[in-house]
Amino acid sequence: MKALITRKIGMTSTIADDGTVQAVTLLSASPCVVTQVKTAETDGYTAVQVGFEDAKENNVAKPQQHHLKPSGKMPKIIREFRVEEITDDLKVGSELTAEVFSIGDNVHVTGTSKGKGWAGTIKRHNFHRQRKTHGGKGNTRKPGSIGSMYPQHILKGKRMAGHMGHEQVTVRNLKVAIVDTEKGYIGVVGAVPGPRKGIVILKGDA
Repeated sequence: MKALITRKIGMTSTIADDGTVQAVTLLSASPCVVTQVKTAETDGYTAVQVGFEDAKENNVAKPQQHHLKPSGKMPKIIREFRVEEITDDLKVGSELTAEVFSIGDNVHVTGTSKGKGWAGTIKRHNFHRQRKTHGGKGNTRKPGSIGSMYPQHILKGKRMAGHMGHEQVTVRNLKVAIVDTEKGYIGVVGAVPGPRKGIVILKGDA
């Protein structure tokens, strides 16, 4: 299974032999532990539940402690990955490290984008402002009429001011540039959604 839960560290760059420089996002890939294995016979589908980082036992609810006890760990973050089949290395308590990926692999990266708070239509949807002269009345950044004649209500999906950012974003087909198994680092070419220390999910094509 080519999938890991990681935490974003920041960005750096690498220099190739021909002198070209490429931007790389570093991800902390500390070992993930398999906390549950789901099969089609017992759960109706095939998946692997994975835990990341260690939590204090006092901060974990009693039912969750009982659920995580077979794995021997108390992970802070838990995610589930669908798989086609359960291999021998995917057992409760087994660990997944940065060795899962190798340099040159294609990965899909999922994270939560940076929150921008409440934003107007110009910042949020790249609207043009109104003219400042000849009767502008100072309302240069307001969206203007949103259609009151027909159909006499606001259609769903209307582009208006509102909360911007803090959404789940997936960037597909990024290349793995660095794999450091000793320090537990993975470097991905390009930008990865989310702030530093944000949770990032890596999934391979396979």
